[in-house]
Amino acid sequence: MAHFAELNDDNVVLRVIVADNKEWCENNLGGTWVQTSYNTHGGQHPEGRPLHKNYAGIGYHFDGVGFYAPQPFPSWIKDEETYIWQAPVAMPDDGKLYSWDEDSLSWIEVEPLV
Repeated sequence: MAHFAELNDDNVVLRVIVADNKEWCENNLGGTWVQTSYNTHGGQHPEGRPLHKNYAGIGYHFDGVGFYAPQPFPSWIKDEETYIWQAPVAMPDDGKLYSWDEDSLSWIEVEPLV
């Protein structure tokens, strides 16, 4: 069994299912299906077999090479190796919580909920 993502006409993922193979999906459900790997993230797989850059999720896009999430902010750029969105400024690595502020193009510290 494997995971398969159904794509709409714009190559956006509609759903992800577990099935025997792509042909079963097409013959029994119709539509366009692409295999996705549950253990693939950022072009990496624990067993060294990455498939389509990332595991597909509903709303993800597929460009023929890989799956990627919708762009979170207009300023963020998709890393062409990992297919993961990157902020134009790296988030501070000081153990604090931050939220991206698109207006200032910077990370804003947020207080943790207690």
